[in-house]
Formats: sequence, C-alpha cells, structure tokens
Amino acid sequence: MQAASLPATAGWQWARNGLELFLRQPLAMFTWAMAISMTLMLASLTPPIGPLLFVTAMPVITVMTLSACRHIEAGRVMLPSMWLQPVKKAGMAKRLFGLGAIYAGLSLLAGLVAFVPFMDALADAFQQAGADDLTPILLALRMPLLIFGVLYVIVAALFWYAPALVAWHGTRWSQALFFSGVACWRNKWAFAMYGLVWAAVFLAIDFCSNMLVAAGLSPQLVGVLQVPFNIAAGSILYCSFYPSYTSVFGTGAPALQFDH
Repeated sequence: MQAASLPATAGWQWARNGLELFLRQPLAMFTWAMAISMTLMLASLTPPIGPLLFVTAMPVITVMTLSACRHIEAGRVMLPSMWLQPVKKAGMAKRLFGLGAIYAGLSLLAGLVAFVPFMDALADAFQQAGADDLTPILLALRMPLLIFGVLYVIVAALFWYAPALVAWHGTRWSQALFFSGVACWRNKWAFAMYGLVWAAVFLAIDFCSNMLVAAGLSPQLVGVLQVPFNIAAGSILYCSFYPSYTSVFGTGAPALQFDH
C-alpha cells in the first residue's frame, strides 16, 4: 500500500475541504459532533473506566465519521439508519474495538512511562504548593507532560489512518499501524500545518469569548454561547479527517453499500 507524500499546504487544504463537506450537510455533522461531545463528557465523569472506554471506541467513531463523509461527498443525505452501517459487517465491530483496546493500552503505557519516574517530585510539589500558589505543581508537571506529549504524538500517528485501513482495506492491526505511521511521517509537514490551523481556530474562538467577557457579558453566558461554536468547529474538524485520508491513500475503499 502506497501513501502519497504531500506538501505542507495540504494541511490547510484538509481543513478547507472539511469545511466544504460540513456545509453540504451541517445539521447531520453538527448533531454527530454534539453526540461525540456528550459521550466524552459522560465518560469524563467516570474515571478511569469511562475515558478508557471512550478511547477504545475511537476507531469505531472514526470509521462512522469517515463513512458519513463519503456519503455526503457522494450527495447522499445522512439518515439515522446509515450511521451504524459501517460497523454492521460481520466481525467489523470486534476488529475496531480490538484496535481501540490497543490504542487505549498504548496511551496508558505512554502515561505511565511519562509520569511514573517523576512521582516523587510530583508528591513533593503537591506538599509544597499552597491553595493560592500552584507554581511548584506546574513546574513539576512540565517534564512529564512534555514526555507524554512526544509519546502521544507517536501513538496518534500510528492510529490516525489505522481505523480506515482496517475497515476499508481489511488490513491487519499490525499492518494498519505500520502504514499509518509511515503515512504520517511522510506527511509530517502537512500535519504540522494542519495542527496549526486547528489550534488557530480554537484559539480564535477563545479569544472572541474573552473579548465578550471583557466587554461586560457574564462569563457564564459567554460559556453557554461558546458551546455551539466549539461543536461546529469540532464538526468541521471531523469532516477534515476524510480528505486527509483520501488525499494520502486515495479513495481506495470498497464501493458504498447501503440499504434502501
């Protein structure tokens, strides 16, 4: 399987194409992003099981998102019955959840590698910190967070394209992780641009919110107003996964199959 090597400007193009897909069926993708956000919120309320289950489900969520984008690109209206079709194929859910379990395990391992060596320093920092001074904690967290960030980028690269490769090409887990990692490395500058674009988008939303607070609006009201903008931005982000895949690997998926 050959992965294309694209210029840095491809990262901007992925975001732009994601916006175009979103605008074709904004209600469907906004609702989907809202459902994902609510699921994540519920998962965060039940640590550590909830977050681990959410991470395990990420390949399923990714394939459902990509399949929806394929339907939208083909001009088909997304109906509720179409969302689960990608994982109804015999054995597909099991394969994707298995991939998700590997993802959760590697993410947990990255956290242990990053934080366990610094546990004594972190414990001392918590003892030194006061209610009004969190500086010791923040200083102690810098190195483990940096290490975790580097490790997680590697893990994320391995799993970025893996769900689509497993679902659409029947690739084994090990091969899918390898191909995904190679594809991300070949397009590292495109992904750097892609990350900068989305960082700028969400920072711009936060900046506008801060400006409204500075203008005198209630922070609680501004927080409520910000939610739909965050979800809309998330919707476009999810839509941009699809052009990222198709531009690197080509359409390459089997013909669309759906029930009338």
